Amino acid sequence: MNILQILPELESGGVERGVVDLADALIKSGYKSVVVSAGGRLVKDLEATSSVHYTMPVHRKSLFSIIWCVVKLKDIIEKENIDIVHARSRVPAWIAFFATLSTKAELVTTCHGYYSRHFFSRVMGWGKRGIVISQVIGRHMMHDFGVSKEKIRLIYRGVDLNEFKFEKKETMPAKQQKVIGIIGRITPLKGHKHFIKALPGILREFPQAKALIIGDAPEHKNQYLDELKRMVDDLNLSDKVEFLGNVKDVPGILKKLDLLVLSTTTQEAFGRVVIEAGAVGVPVLATKVGGVVEIIEHEKEGLLVEPADAHAIAGAAVRVLKDKKLADECLRNLRKKVEDNFSLEVLVRKTIDVYKDVVNKKRILVIKLGALGDAILITPSLRAIRAKFPNAQIEVLIKNQFKDVLQLCPYIDDLIILRHKGFFEVMKKIMAIRHKDFNFCVDFQNNNLSHMIAFAAGIKQRFGFNNKKLGFLLNYGIKDTMKNCDPVTHQVQVLKGLGIKSNIDKKLELWLSVYDERNMQEFLKQNWYSSGQMLIGINALASPRWVSKVWMLESYARVADMLANKFNARIVFTGTKYSKGTIEEIIKRTRCRPVNAAGKTSIMQLCALIKHCAVLITVDSAPMHIAAALKVPFVALFGPTDPVRHLPFAEKFALIRKELSCSACYSPKCFRKNCMREITVEEVYEAAVNLMQPKSVDAGR
Repeated sequence: MNILQILPELESGGVERGVVDLADALIKSGYKSVVVSAGGRLVKDLEATSSVHYTMPVHRKSLFSIIWCVVKLKDIIEKENIDIVHARSRVPAWIAFFATLSTKAELVTTCHGYYSRHFFSRVMGWGKRGIVISQVIGRHMMHDFGVSKEKIRLIYRGVDLNEFKFEKKETMPAKQQKVIGIIGRITPLKGHKHFIKALPGILREFPQAKALIIGDAPEHKNQYLDELKRMVDDLNLSDKVEFLGNVKDVPGILKKLDLLVLSTTTQEAFGRVVIEAGAVGVPVLATKVGGVVEIIEHEKEGLLVEPADAHAIAGAAVRVLKDKKLADECLRNLRKKVEDNFSLEVLVRKTIDVYKDVVNKKRILVIKLGALGDAILITPSLRAIRAKFPNAQIEVLIKNQFKDVLQLCPYIDDLIILRHKGFFEVMKKIMAIRHKDFNFCVDFQNNNLSHMIAFAAGIKQRFGFNNKKLGFLLNYGIKDTMKNCDPVTHQVQVLKGLGIKSNIDKKLELWLSVYDERNMQEFLKQNWYSSGQMLIGINALASPRWVSKVWMLESYARVADMLANKFNARIVFTGTKYSKGTIEEIIKRTRCRPVNAAGKTSIMQLCALIKHCAVLITVDSAPMHIAAALKVPFVALFGPTDPVRHLPFAEKFALIRKELSCSACYSPKCFRKNCMREITVEEVYEAAVNLMQPKSVDAGR
């Protein structure tokens, strides 16, 4: 994997040191490491790890600067063949978000602190995964920014135990004076004032004690640093307090301390310096804020006090410095906790696991809203997608009335049900899909609604046919160059974008439940069907729109009587509620008293009924696909539509079609209907008989 980390600067601080540590670990683990920042003192340390650094003004909030950085970052992503862009602050996250939209790289964010509830902060939840450095930050991202729990990964910050080595107290030289330290950026949030105010109380018990303030102030906080120095002078502590600024050798300075104080006054996101102190064996006194309580349990790994309470800080510090047994017990417990939970090794392993999860665990949305036959026709494609991506999360967006067809499909993980096409229902589904964070969308519906849903849901790679409607919303739209081919071959054109080869297995599939089978057997029993009697199905009508597909009513009646007489078979007419009356007209013309199942079965009960049939006579409609999927022989009557484009792969079938000058007209209504009138009863009868003969030759293609 090739990883790019992006952050504002590489000056100093826990985040910056963590970036350098992770970069070094990535290189040692055999991965490529690239870092983008505005530069700083730690760039040399970073480059010493063999990581690549690019200097860009990614710390500036200027709109023009952000746009410029987006373009440049996109070039870097493509040049370095980046798989993951890991953003660690808000401005870099905005830049990374837009840069990754049109590249293969995926965005991961780490939330290092509490962000204001402002739209600008929401980008930290827009990555494929959002890493949080403490439970409290995880709750903040979920509650304040609506980030789904599924996207969040808790990874505590880690310390390099080879660099921060533990020294047992008995091996440390005795000290004549106690040294107390505070480490961190000099800003009001870190509570330096309360630390300084606590010093007189500590000095009363330990007059020889000395305080070290390690860290520097950002440029815009220099006045605050001057204010702290004046406070030290006013308290006559100039000879007791030393401002060291930024220190390169943090482990070395920690080993000089008898006590580390963390006096933060706001919700501390984590507290890296606490685990660094614990790693080298320095007792810790901290304020009870944010993620600190996830590191320290009071009187077990250290002492906790309320924030902004100088008196409490002084009292707790004196207690630790006086009670050697308590101090030793706390530092040993803290070191053990650091080893188990907060080491650099643990951080790197968990972070790389997140990267692998994003790169390898794909989430794929297939859109097929309707109709029934079309839902069955995508089963070969679903099978091929699962074979290509065995570990992917594959879901299908489908209309409510067709969901049962794929309910038991073993190639998908879930269905997303669109109950209707109303505005609020569509928007609800768009938001649900957006939260699921899909990598790919395979749009087999290929209409304006499906294109719009995939685009609005923020799916990064959208595959489908560019049909000159809203096809421009597909960023991987292709031109349909194979219109005169079977349905599955037509779909494969889209699948090629996913790296799926064209020679896929074209067999359709359906999955029936025991419940569907039991219901159908009960239905047949109620209609005087004798067990062991041959059952022959006739699907006489297509959808109400396609009147031109219907054969002559008299012809249906005659062929039903001929087959019933030939095989002593029971004839069953299938159909929907709207076709019930027409089928009753057909049955009135018969002598064999067929079963009228129109409108009396659910979709899956219809499938179970067709499965019982020895043969199905059908026009170009969904039952033809059902028969093909269930390996039931069928006679397909084609008129206004082209069988090359609509006939499914089947093991045993017969095609009857009349070649006329007007074929295939695709006209739903036709006064002449010569293409259907010229189909004779005799040829349909003979085709059905041949399919039911034991030695008949399979007509599958």
